[in-house]
Amino acid sequence: MTLPAHVAAAVRELPRPVCGYVYDAAVARARARAVRAVLPAGAGLYYAVKANGDPRMLAALAGVVDGFEVASGGELALAAGHRVLFGGPAKTDDELRAALSADALLHVESVLELRRLAALAPDPAAVRLALRVNRPGPVLPGSHAMTGTATPFGIAEDALPEAVRTARALGLRPHGFHLHAVSNNLDAPAHAAFVTDALHWSERAAARLGIDLRYVNVGGGLGVDHTGQRAFDLDAFGAGLPDDPRLVLEPGRYLATPAGWYAAEVLDLKHTHGRWFAVLRGGTHHFRLPAAWGYSHPFTVLPVPEWPYDFARPQLRACTVDAVGELCTPRDVLARDHPVDRVRVGDVLVLANTGGYGWDISHHDFLRHPHPAVRWLDTDA
Repeated sequence: MTLPAHVAAAVRELPRPVCGYVYDAAVARARARAVRAVLPAGAGLYYAVKANGDPRMLAALAGVVDGFEVASGGELALAAGHRVLFGGPAKTDDELRAALSADALLHVESVLELRRLAALAPDPAAVRLALRVNRPGPVLPGSHAMTGTATPFGIAEDALPEAVRTARALGLRPHGFHLHAVSNNLDAPAHAAFVTDALHWSERAAARLGIDLRYVNVGGGLGVDHTGQRAFDLDAFGAGLPDDPRLVLEPGRYLATPAGWYAAEVLDLKHTHGRWFAVLRGGTHHFRLPAAWGYSHPFTVLPVPEWPYDFARPQLRACTVDAVGELCTPRDVLARDHPVDRVRVGDVLVLANTGGYGWDISHHDFLRHPHPAVRWLDTDA
């Protein structure tokens, strides 16, 4: 994978031994504009903050997306001053109060949450809410099934009539549904078919339950293949979408992932039991996804000419290496059997597509190593 020149320059400016993230705000904005271009006129586009909650990511996207989808009080505070959708299966009373104060649209997950919301709202009729529903299907390919199976997310479809009756009795007025079903789906035509089905289901359910349907949120789930072997076909996705302005999407990974690069310096090259290891200043405590998902993340070797010692510089040529981190666990692996033309101690391995679900989901303080440096660029500026 070719490393952009401006990213390589930014990595070279990081303190030694190199360990850091480089982000380009322009990449995230371009990705959001591309998604916007394939959506129906009037459809909503929100960024799911959980993918990367750095305030600079939110600032980069604020002028392109309609607002932000949040799932905690902390994320809600980050999105202050913007239009907000608030979801999650375990909202506290304080979070509900804060969401009400911010005039967020709430994705309600249960009958009990409806009761708590009505008890906390100064005017239940003024609350903006949609019911999150865990439908039986359709089941989509992807990394995580959120609905269509036994998960703690949403209201079971057969419990939906009770939820609507309860909402009405409490003075609450749902005006739509939240139907997020899967994370990281790479099958664009299947995802478009899911969106179409979600809209049709919502129309039928709203008619049956007497809901004035104004909002159908299908979540995110647009996929990224971190190995670079496949890509989500955004044009095919857009071509399969119905023309319905009630549609709302809330992608996170798809917008944030290509905007980040993780860089870690090679501290040692070791050969044990028939395998070569490039041991890094960094690892899965900074970028957990390869270990969590069990895949090998590709990298680019960025040569560093400086060598501060008076003894020979260790190097490997034309072989495969495992890129491993500094943690005291054999699970601290970023890549296995990765081919290299040449790699030396002191060179830097750079992993692209690490802007989403990278630093944010990693176990930062295990072993108390220093956190990575962070450099933000904006090639639109």
